[in-house]
Amino acid sequence: MEQQRTATAAGTTETVFRIESPRIIAGVARIVRDIGIAEELAQDALVAALEQWPRDGVPDNPGAWLMTTAKRRAIDLVRRQERYASKLEEVGRDLSVTAPHHLDDVCDPDDIDDDLLRLVFTACHPVLSAEARIALTLRLLGGLTTAEIARAFLAPEATIAQRIVRAKRTLAAKGVDFEVPYGPEREARLGSVLEVIYLIFNEGYAATAGDDWLRPALCEDALRLARVLAELMPKEPEVHGLVSLLELQESRAAARIGPSGEPVLLKDQSRRRWNRMLIRRGFAALGRAGAVATGGPGPYALQAAIAACHARAYAYEDTDWGQIATLYELLAARSPSPVVELNRAVAVSMADGPGPALEIVDALTDEPALRDYHLLPSVRGDLLARLGRTAEARPEFERAIGMTRNEPERELLRARIRELDAPS
Repeated sequence: MEQQRTATAAGTTETVFRIESPRIIAGVARIVRDIGIAEELAQDALVAALEQWPRDGVPDNPGAWLMTTAKRRAIDLVRRQERYASKLEEVGRDLSVTAPHHLDDVCDPDDIDDDLLRLVFTACHPVLSAEARIALTLRLLGGLTTAEIARAFLAPEATIAQRIVRAKRTLAAKGVDFEVPYGPEREARLGSVLEVIYLIFNEGYAATAGDDWLRPALCEDALRLARVLAELMPKEPEVHGLVSLLELQESRAAARIGPSGEPVLLKDQSRRRWNRMLIRRGFAALGRAGAVATGGPGPYALQAAIAACHARAYAYEDTDWGQIATLYELLAARSPSPVVELNRAVAVSMADGPGPALEIVDALTDEPALRDYHLLPSVRGDLLARLGRTAEARPEFERAIGMTRNEPERELLRARIRELDAPS
């Protein structure tokens, strides 16, 4: 019986810590001004809970208990440092406010949310590479272990561990402030935060390598981070735009994969399997983006508007491809990129036919950014096939097969080749 109670308490402890760890790390980082040390102190609080809770019982407010313990240790650490006087002056009011005697002293939700927002901007700082920002964000804000991140990205655990350690050292070495930027810097830094969340989602939505077409856990982590960010920054239209985009994309997840794990293209998906609740949430977030926008829609809001066009169509044939092509034109003007142009070509092919679309694609063949992008030859092969130029389409599909590292996607392209070879 005692052993069962201990196991139950340990399980509760680890579950609570996984949920609360981002806020605990954020709260402690405000005191020590170093997210690496903050994470270590949060882990120390977990160890203390694993020792005490099986013996004394799980407290009524376990998250607050962990926060209190971690902050007490942070304050003790600061007081032990040789430069205590200068450090005390630096953190000033924080120490007097967060030096806890009661649980309520450290449980101001607004205060914690401010800390969490600081942690978001620190983990996604542009001084780090995209790979480092992603790994650190999933570790600190997603609550994932190093092993879980490594499995998600099909990378060796040691590689991910080194990436996270180097990221923490870089932030410390560069003297990155634990703060939310303001003014012109805020917009640039917010772009980095949104990019990290979007990259995490995209890796789950269409895996770049491996045997799986989707990695749902990464999509869920990204969507959760985006929702949290929207709560923390309710007046930022692009944050709501990103939430809308992810909600609408995720709404199609169940229909995007077949019984054997094979990809199911948009035109072949059963729209009855689309998640209507996520679609409603996506529409609502898109409405919030428009309500707080002071200018025209930003890139994420425009992409969400494109996703909304698909969500409104009850059948593939009902899709308003003309509207989608127009939205891609607006997106290209707001955030020009070869990938946006390639997507616009797909929309144009559906609205105006494959001929005009092929002209757009052919203009992209020498783009350095698309040199290793498998969707360029894949789209070109599809357009050539629709124009009846099957002899030219085959090598394009073969080229795309050679570029992608995702096995289900390779099989999808092989199927296209088999369709070309099938007697008409």
